[in-house]
Amino acid sequence: MKAMLFEDSIPVNFSDMLDDIRLPRMFRVHQSFPKDSVMDIDAEVAAQMKRILADGRAAGKRIAVTAGSRGIRHGVRILRNVVNMLRTHGADPFLIPAMGSHGGGTPQGQLSMLRHLGITEESVGAPIVATMDTAQIGELDNGTPVYCSADALAADGIFVLNKIKPHADFKGEFESGLIKMLAIGLGKHKGCSTLHRLGFASFPQMLPAAAKVVLREANILGGLAILENAYDEIMRIEAVFADEILNREAELLNIAKRNIARILIPEIDVLIVGEIGKHISGEGMDPNVTGRPGSYLTAGFEHTRTNQIVVLDIAEQSAGNGAGIGMADISTLRCVHKLDLGMMYTNSITAGILGPSRLPVVLNNDREAIRTAIKIGAAQRVDAPRMVLIRNTLLLEDILVSQPLLDEVEGHPHMRVLEEVAWRIGGDGYLIDLPFETTDG
Repeated sequence: MKAMLFEDSIPVNFSDMLDDIRLPRMFRVHQSFPKDSVMDIDAEVAAQMKRILADGRAAGKRIAVTAGSRGIRHGVRILRNVVNMLRTHGADPFLIPAMGSHGGGTPQGQLSMLRHLGITEESVGAPIVATMDTAQIGELDNGTPVYCSADALAADGIFVLNKIKPHADFKGEFESGLIKMLAIGLGKHKGCSTLHRLGFASFPQMLPAAAKVVLREANILGGLAILENAYDEIMRIEAVFADEILNREAELLNIAKRNIARILIPEIDVLIVGEIGKHISGEGMDPNVTGRPGSYLTAGFEHTRTNQIVVLDIAEQSAGNGAGIGMADISTLRCVHKLDLGMMYTNSITAGILGPSRLPVVLNNDREAIRTAIKIGAAQRVDAPRMVLIRNTLLLEDILVSQPLLDEVEGHPHMRVLEEVAWRIGGDGYLIDLPFETTDG
């Protein structure tokens, strides 16, 4: 269901309201973040797996290894090394898709998602067993059942693997990581849907509670935690014994939070986001960057405060899924015409949170949208707005800032002004690409 909600233009002339609004001078700024990274992925995975397997606990056993739906840098390589190390220590490994309801909650859809990530039987060197069968293995204190993959339970052991990172919908001691893989990923569609019905507000308490049930009732061999730095590079790979997961993951999450990319300016009148997409963030644009979660009631994202957010486009890779546009205040006709409402609404209804799929104010073009955001977001200083433009919430090494922010940038130890850039706007009012080109002076 494509979003043909508007004609080619909105039959209202806003010029009288916007004539006094000028686009500010913009400057390219380089942000620097910690760059710790693992130099030899193969050797590090081997060393970490050896810690878990050295006592022979996997020998002669059939071991299920989880493969999730979120992209992990060098994910195929890591899985292949995990499989090889399990075989070296006498185990018979196989992979199971562990991604809750993703891929439409079907075996074919989940296999397709794995293929999209490069994960195939050939690339990892192990069979992939993809069914949606589950078994109830316990319940939470409130009676909510906890489910686990029947294929995983039929194995002699389960090894979980996931990236540890801040979640885009809630804040807690555990967010995205091994705990979520145990509680949600291994639960398949049935377990995921059951726990999501409790709502994201319950996740800080519910996730560890459900994971404890899985750790108690299933034969969890251990886990491999992966942390990425602000440049989307692997900064840590750590094997964790099953009985250490709860304590160690909380510590690893704090490390991950200290190393994510973000906008190093905390107060912004207008944030312009060039593109959103599901490959960029589960929320289309990461609330850990924008300060705007899908639910305005969610606490913990206040490190960045933005008055107005403008979304200019949906990335092609997102195939019309514009989930996340609901966290913006303003967008454009060209952007909303790209929306696949069916895909976007399915995403939000499954997750149980509609905010990311609500439509913002829709204006005729980029120039109109940006000038309107300045008028609203910098009402007391329309001639000197604190404005930031980013390509997306994943690429934050170079950003654009308006002239009033230069003093703040020049006084920051991790920001550096590179050059002035020129606005490049076509006759239709839309930006020609994004204004990251150097000005001719």
